Amino acid sequence: MAITIDACAAQHQGDRKEQQDRVAILPHARKRGVALAVVADGMGGHTGGALAAEQVVHTAKTNLDQFSPVDESPQHMLENSMREAHTMIKASRFMNEMDPHSTAVMLMLQPGRVTWGHCGDSRVYHFRGNQLVERSIDHSYVEYLISTGKITPEQALTHPNRNVLLASLGGQEDPKIALSETVDLVAGDSFVLCSDGLWAYFDDLEMGMLVDQNSARQACEILIDKARRRANGSGDNLSLAIVKLVEVPAAKPAPRGV
Repeated sequence: MAITIDACAAQHQGDRKEQQDRVAILPHARKRGVALAVVADGMGGHTGGALAAEQVVHTAKTNLDQFSPVDESPQHMLENSMREAHTMIKASRFMNEMDPHSTAVMLMLQPGRVTWGHCGDSRVYHFRGNQLVERSIDHSYVEYLISTGKITPEQALTHPNRNVLLASLGGQEDPKIALSETVDLVAGDSFVLCSDGLWAYFDDLEMGMLVDQNSARQACEILIDKARRRANGSGDNLSLAIVKLVEVPAAKPAPRGV
């Protein structure tokens, strides 16, 4: 059974004065079948957050172009990309007198293998059909409260400190970086990377159904439209990238000659 990729990246400024998110789907410069999806949610004053998020994507692209599957593991490449972006964002503080930070979520696609990593509260979801297989766990205060049993996931949605991060790129502390991978890929698997301006408006089941029932581009359009309407005029920047594994229809046999 042959599998092909259906992918799309999209974003919306929401109701903010500036777009500080960055999103990209980047093909490897030389390796066929190798690509990297990136979502970065920048923070830190006027233009500062945008520059931080831009640095995440730039560093990821540079490292992807130098990545050799024979010599380097995808986990190493993803972690190095985030740590290098962290260092560069910190250095920009001294040059620009700003306080830039960014979240990061990256997903590397290779034949038969998908690897991802994140720092902060931008997420990656893995669906099989419309069912959630795995989701990244935010480096946030409310996720800490959930893990320690102090609040429920439902209470986290309206908690006054739900936007407080425990890790980001560019901060004073070394970033927390979580990595995961799957090699058990089948047609019908899909991956969604997104900033909190998008995921805040969907539960896992609804997101999985919308992604499963639509092409990557259609799903991006629907998710953005629903998030914008649900934000009711107070929406954050929102960005997402969707990667779907789709079965290639079997070729029809050529008709026999008469």
